[in-house]
Amino acid sequence: MIHRPAPPGPSRVSDVRALIVDDEPVARRVLREELEAHPGIVVAGEAADGPRALEAIGALKPDLVFLDLQMPEMNGFEVIQRLPKGSHLPVFIIVTAYDRYAIQAFDAGAVDYLLKPVRQNRLAQSLERARQLLRSRLRTAESVVRLHEIATGVSSASPSASKAEPKLAGRIVGKLGGEYFLLDLNEVMAFQADGDLVWIVTEKHRYLASETLREIEQKLAGSGFRRVHRSALVNLHHVRKMSPLSSQRWMLTMKNQQEFIVSKRLAGQVRGILG
Repeated sequence: MIHRPAPPGPSRVSDVRALIVDDEPVARRVLREELEAHPGIVVAGEAADGPRALEAIGALKPDLVFLDLQMPEMNGFEVIQRLPKGSHLPVFIIVTAYDRYAIQAFDAGAVDYLLKPVRQNRLAQSLERARQLLRSRLRTAESVVRLHEIATGVSSASPSASKAEPKLAGRIVGKLGGEYFLLDLNEVMAFQADGDLVWIVTEKHRYLASETLREIEQKLAGSGFRRVHRSALVNLHHVRKMSPLSSQRWMLTMKNQQEFIVSKRLAGQVRGILG
């Protein structure tokens, strides 16, 4: 069974719909009973392992996921890493008996966690923090990005991590219409400033970024992205050709045929990187 739906009955618009992910049936039952004691929290379903958790997140679209770290086949970190692009983005609360890598990262304020056995006062604090995040779709998406970064780092550092599991590229939040999406950096062609707005350019879409071009450039220092103009930061892996416009000005053509002029000041630097 992938999930167990909440008991029948109307739910209020303000209700927070939760998904419990844990391979231990007793742990799921105890947490469900604890959550049912909190008004406004509806347990929408349960999942007993990672693959079912990913399926339940897509099917149930919960607001909040209580995610156990220690699970066979696919642990909690791998669930975060394998969230599909464009998937529903809930707030995650990590549930763990003890994990020094996780607690160190979570204590830094990236996400919240609960230690087993879960205490009522600590659960209440986590629920309040989750409600605050849920008031902003952007903050919710950014919390998932931070958790994805933690999951990637912890998975590579932990002795129990699967050595065969490839590390995913970093992710960034982009807005399209009224929705926020997790985008893999390797699918981003460029970041392009237009006045006060910054667009994330992919092969098929343009998403609105939540940070300035300077902030994005600083965050991506040392990656395959390079500033080619005061208003453009491009992914060099997606450059198809570089053509001279004059003795000091060049045109970059991306794989999606979009073109960027390389400023005089940066032309030599970019030409040297591309060889």
